[in-house]
Amino acid sequence: MGKWYKTSGPEGDVVLSTRVRFARNIREYPFPFRLDSDKKKELNSRIRDAVLSHNENMSFIEMENVPAYQTVSLAERHLISPEFAGPAKARALILSDEEDVSIMLEEEDHLRIQAMTAGLDLDGAYEKAEKIEKEIGEHLSYAFDERIGFLTQCPTNLGTGMRASVMLHLPALTKQGLISRLASTVSKLGLVIRGAYGEGSQPGGDIYQVSNQITLGISEKEAIYNLDSIVKQIIAQERNARKELLSNEDYLDSVFRAYGILRFARKLTTNEFMKMISLVRLASAEKIIDVDIEKINAMIPDMQPATVNVRNSAQLSAEERDTQRAKEVREILGE
Repeated sequence: MGKWYKTSGPEGDVVLSTRVRFARNIREYPFPFRLDSDKKKELNSRIRDAVLSHNENMSFIEMENVPAYQTVSLAERHLISPEFAGPAKARALILSDEEDVSIMLEEEDHLRIQAMTAGLDLDGAYEKAEKIEKEIGEHLSYAFDERIGFLTQCPTNLGTGMRASVMLHLPALTKQGLISRLASTVSKLGLVIRGAYGEGSQPGGDIYQVSNQITLGISEKEAIYNLDSIVKQIIAQERNARKELLSNEDYLDSVFRAYGILRFARKLTTNEFMKMISLVRLASAEKIIDVDIEKINAMIPDMQPATVNVRNSAQLSAEERDTQRAKEVREILGE
């Protein structure tokens, strides 16, 4: 089967992907910051056995054996967090063949189970993550308090331990300068808008991540319903803003210029690519340019710096990478 991010899902003109993540700890072990490497590896083995006994399509990866540029590529594809990509001993990753499920071991908590789907599909992502969570729970007991809920190292994750997020492409709302107002509005509703790579990241390519902030005193289903409702309102706002934006001839000119650059450029930096691909993705979604949106969705992670290196099995210089990125983009758009 192909990678999940090479497809388009519900509300795919605006929504790239959905992710649901559970933070869990095992009752009989202290939190990771108090565990030595040997104990971490012992726990990792137990979690590995629990997961692989139910799932033949998953692999166990010890992060100490993964070169740094390959680790960064995993973060670029949202398979691990940027924090997990940093240097630390005894971390491990369990990853499905389709890359739609990844389990980080010994990040901030003992395990972070995350499931991803294309488009807006919170229920689908939740069901995937919950299935894995229950399978592990058949073998290992989670740290849980009847009054508080699941116990996590960071107090902001107490309760459900769940973070649900939706990746949105919002070029029209960005162009109209409405993102700050939108962020202020959703924060009052228990949500947060960030860049594509989470807290502190920039919204490259006009891509934003909207996620729940509240995990305590609310059920998982309530949190998902709330996020789904707000995201659908944002989608409607973006679609309305697009109609106005695309009636502007100067903006349409910038769209076709971007398409031309991607089709024929000999060098493309990451920032140039993200700026241009945002315009072309909008044009594809609105049927202005005949380019398959699934191709574009796949290019967004595939053309990130470390992922270009991984695909070419080499640590290219920045200039070599820019040349290779432009070559691959030309080939894809020329198909």
